[in-house]
Amino acid sequence: MRITVSGAGYAGLVTAACLADFGHDVVSVDIDPSKIGMLQAGTVPMFEPGLDEILDRTVAAGRLRFTTDYAAVPSETEVAFIVVGTPRYEDGSVDLTHVFAAVEQLAPRLSQGSTVVVKSTVPVGTTAQVAQSLAELRPGLGVFVAANPEFLRQGAAVQDFLTPERVVVGVDSPEAADAMRLVYQPLLHADVPFLFTTIETAELVKYASNAFLSTKLSFINEIADLCEASGAIVEDVARGIGLDSRIGSGFLRAGPGFGGACLPKDTQALLHTSRQFGTGSRIVGAALDVNEERIHRMVGKIEAAVGAPLAGRRVAMLGITFKADTDDIRESPAVEIVRELVEAGALVRLFDPQGLERAKSVVPPQVEFAADAYDAMTGADCVVIATEWKQFGTLDLDQLKDRVANPVVVDLRNMYDPATLAAAGIRYSSIGRRDI
Repeated sequence: MRITVSGAGYAGLVTAACLADFGHDVVSVDIDPSKIGMLQAGTVPMFEPGLDEILDRTVAAGRLRFTTDYAAVPSETEVAFIVVGTPRYEDGSVDLTHVFAAVEQLAPRLSQGSTVVVKSTVPVGTTAQVAQSLAELRPGLGVFVAANPEFLRQGAAVQDFLTPERVVVGVDSPEAADAMRLVYQPLLHADVPFLFTTIETAELVKYASNAFLSTKLSFINEIADLCEASGAIVEDVARGIGLDSRIGSGFLRAGPGFGGACLPKDTQALLHTSRQFGTGSRIVGAALDVNEERIHRMVGKIEAAVGAPLAGRRVAMLGITFKADTDDIRESPAVEIVRELVEAGALVRLFDPQGLERAKSVVPPQVEFAADAYDAMTGADCVVIATEWKQFGTLDLDQLKDRVANPVVVDLRNMYDPATLAAAGIRYSSIGRRDI
């Protein structure tokens, strides 16, 4: 099929590359000339495992090309995906400017029978508004619409697209349903579960999924606090409840709070939408409150581990991305922790395998950047593990002790066995376990 993908961010670029890998002829269009210039030069503008290989393969095969010019989009496009950013406003509502800008740009390039697919995460009713906008821009043109939310985890996005747990498609016409079956024929052939439903249902599935995961994370973080106070061990509690098939083990890892481009934004958006419809959502609101308070609790944990006010103390910060295997720092708990540490007067030296360049524009200017983990911890009064990069779980503890001023580790990702750190003579503070 001839497919256009509007947006070359994390989700858009993965979508374009993987659809091309399915054998479709794909044009990826984005208004950012620097991003498209990098892609045309063979450079991937973000870190996502496996994406560079699939881009190389599909570009070399002639099935994927990049442009900033919508006029270069073939007028015979059969399916046009909209995968642009939908940032949130302060009140939790969603900014749909990029969605409707893409609609306006795409409309002249559509032909009779084309299907426009909203893959961006949008509030209930947005796809219907897209259909109305298309009808106004191209009156009399028979264009169909669909909602096809993405469920891509950063760090595993390529795998998630090629081998998804499910594909959700919202349609209001048999023509749109047929087009989506052709798009995803390789997945249908592989017996991936498909849910064809109404457009509004598909839009809400994405928000409900992410809000539930956010609630689950806030729940286990509150349980972790109780574990610390009572002497229980949060990993064992999580394992015990996760073995219950009604609960499941996913998203039961206690930590510094959830972040990233999706969970905070989508959970806020669901709360805002529920208030608009007059239903409210107290559970979702509580999950957000717990997550916001989490940052202060983590900074308090660091201060307690140091054993003195943070002013003038040197803190080695290992990790700034919101999770491992990505360079994304959006809504990262580590960013907020760094900001609060600096506000408290701490001297922060930071290292992250992939996130340093992006961090330079968002962390306070006083923050120093290290060449590696051991460089970060030189002379430190405390080493904080904020992101679960594998290399931070295999540190040379002897070298750590030689580098630091005080052998104190605050592990916000529970990457170590407390007994191992105790045997090494390191004071250790973690999440949902007693300090040693």
